[in-house]
Amino acid sequence: MRFKSPSLPELHAFLAVCQLGSFRQAADVLCVTQAAVSRAVQRLEQRLECTLIDRSGARVQPTARGREFQALVEPHVAGLENAIGQLGLGAARRKLRVSVVPTLCTRWLVPRLAKFSALHPDIEVELRPFRLDEDFARDDVDLWINLKRHARAWPRGIRARYLLGREILPACTPALAGGLREPRDLLGITLLQHINFPGNWALWLHKSGGVDTPPRLGPGFDLGNNLIAAACAGMGATVIQPCLIEAELASGQLVLPFGAAVATDRGYYLCSRAALAGNAAAQRFTQWLLAESRASTRRFGPGSRDAS
Repeated sequence: MRFKSPSLPELHAFLAVCQLGSFRQAADVLCVTQAAVSRAVQRLEQRLECTLIDRSGARVQPTARGREFQALVEPHVAGLENAIGQLGLGAARRKLRVSVVPTLCTRWLVPRLAKFSALHPDIEVELRPFRLDEDFARDDVDLWINLKRHARAWPRGIRARYLLGREILPACTPALAGGLREPRDLLGITLLQHINFPGNWALWLHKSGGVDTPPRLGPGFDLGNNLIAAACAGMGATVIQPCLIEAELASGQLVLPFGAAVATDRGYYLCSRAALAGNAAAQRFTQWLLAESRASTRRFGPGSRDAS
């Protein structure tokens, strides 16, 4: 059967704009971007082959055809909302769509998600594709965990909270660590590097070990997962955030030969739209993430038993 009726997102966007007289306010209520609301209304107008919203004034309002269509569909959308409430589906699982830096997602977040599901069985976390040059305008994502931005500030309307990952430390196999007595000894072994952050070794050696000799860097990797795999294979030492190698530190595959961490100007941040502030699922996930990040920092941070 081929449906001729518009999608619910299109109807929700149209009715919200009609009721509020503003694309921005409609976006806030629907917890999506203003651009997403505008696109949904445009799709609806294209489907019906008429203009539904008059955008010429300071306050948008439905056209004559728009008011006619609003009167036709509003009772039915309200009926759907009432049906959901009567069937008791208000307590059904709520979906939270999250986009995360791949290495942090694989190595830190995913191993913890079962714990979150046990604590909050009514919330389903759906991991969405990560985009390197994120503009935070997507309507298929509710929360982002992203690296701190360098050249630009966080966009207007985006709230960013620091989670973890600002500090870096050298890590290597126990066999390699056996020959290291002081930071300068690292200059005598292979220094694996992340090709996006080639200055990490010089930064750590200078600030933690007082070593100003430019390090000769070894093989480079563009993904943190591959960099960690190379370190575990004994190819050399890496300098990395301890939160990314928790499993390897716990198993003894890797050790932190020097406990002095050095802060970078990066770190992982939880980003959300200001309009999502009242979303209960997002609030619970945020509080859980903040608690997990604090626990991770305490466990593997400088001065902890695991970091010694």
